Amino acid sequence: MSDNAQTLDINATFRGGGRSIEWLDEINKASIVMLAETGIVPKDVAARIAKGIAQLIEHEKDEKNRRTSADYLDYEPRLIAIAGPEASRLHTGRSRQDLASTIARMNLRDGILKTTEALIAAREKLLKRAEEHIETIIPAYTHGVQAQPTTFAHYLLAFESALARATERLQQAYARVNKCPLGAAALATSSFPLDRNRLAELLGFDGLVENAYDANHLAPIDSALDVASAWSIAAVEMGMFAQDMHAQYAEPTPWFMLAEGKLTGTSSIMPQKRNPAALEQLRAQSSILLSELQTMTWVSHNNRTGMFDYRMYDPVPYARALTVLRLFGSVVDALVVNKERALEEVNADYSTTTEIADALLQKAEVPFRIGHHFASKLTDYGRGKGLKLSEIPFAEVLRIYQEQAEGKLPLTEAEFREVISAEYMVFGRKGLGGPQTKETLRTIDNAEHALGLDRIHWNSKGEELESTGRELTNEFNSLCKCCLDKCL
Repeated sequence: MSDNAQTLDINATFRGGGRSIEWLDEINKASIVMLAETGIVPKDVAARIAKGIAQLIEHEKDEKNRRTSADYLDYEPRLIAIAGPEASRLHTGRSRQDLASTIARMNLRDGILKTTEALIAAREKLLKRAEEHIETIIPAYTHGVQAQPTTFAHYLLAFESALARATERLQQAYARVNKCPLGAAALATSSFPLDRNRLAELLGFDGLVENAYDANHLAPIDSALDVASAWSIAAVEMGMFAQDMHAQYAEPTPWFMLAEGKLTGTSSIMPQKRNPAALEQLRAQSSILLSELQTMTWVSHNNRTGMFDYRMYDPVPYARALTVLRLFGSVVDALVVNKERALEEVNADYSTTTEIADALLQKAEVPFRIGHHFASKLTDYGRGKGLKLSEIPFAEVLRIYQEQAEGKLPLTEAEFREVISAEYMVFGRKGLGGPQTKETLRTIDNAEHALGLDRIHWNSKGEELESTGRELTNEFNSLCKCCLDKCL
């Protein structure tokens, strides 16, 4: 997008522009303050330009006068109409290149702040529900087949961990995004000694994208991809959650449902059906978000530096990310688990046979592979007879073990029945990060502590930008007042 190119409003229409017009106003305020402080523009001239900026902002608060484009070539004629030809000095040492790069970064950091707030809210909901289901045993699946039992708390805490990593990725991305490209001009700065550090300070950036070529030609790509990557991973994981939950709706008697209400719908022809509308929307919206997040990769891929393609004012669609996160939170709130049915589902299969091999090794030092073969043969026998694991006669258990291990089973019937129970397997875990009650409580405590630190961190970032905004307003208003006082 060169300065002599025809003015196009593609930036605004492609993504909706975010708060791009608001950011252009803030950039213009910071620019004129810096130009006055450095003496690049005489203070009396800068004051008149500042007054014109203020008048234009006030004028365009009215809906009928509101502009839709943040393109500077669309903005400048309106400023000149109010403040006169000298108002063009506002653009001293600038280009639409560094203006667009700065607007994009302000939109990115604004989006990060909004989505991390929603991420933290979603994590809070997961932790709350986990606390309610510490002892709720559910089946867990690998390859789409029941694998081992765990607890619903353990399952929910896995997704809380995933969203905590998403929060961490956004925190890291924010540190890289919050660097200022303003003052880089088109790609090599200008002959005016702009104070780039002051511009960064006035706009709440933590530093500069120093290399002027990088500022407009490379950093806009990797900054947007940095943020898009974090949201993409979260979108995939939330889609997985929706799929996990949705799979239960295929069962005649699912162990999980959504509470009746706006998150479910009744078929228009089949009155018995309760369609999981929210789960379908969560999956679909996660997929749509993921596809949108790939846009930045594809428009910049295999392209030359300096092309228009990848320099959108609002490169990452955080509005849909917010939609997905809020929908995810609503689904978590609406979860209804039938504890008895979940345990029945576990007991109907053979997912506790893993514990047989472990118990034989622990209690009688039977080599694991021997115990594993025994448990596998026991499974084949029970399924062949249409029996649940707990229904296999103990005499048959003894016979199968004798055939496999050529010895007597070193477990009493009472010990065997205990070992194959879901409660024994789930709550007898010893490993770090397992579903046992003590470990679950420790995990929840740690997660709540980390969540509190994240909340403090992101609140502080928002407060820093608010404070910087107030400081810029004060500096800008002082310059406007100078105009009224004729800079005496």
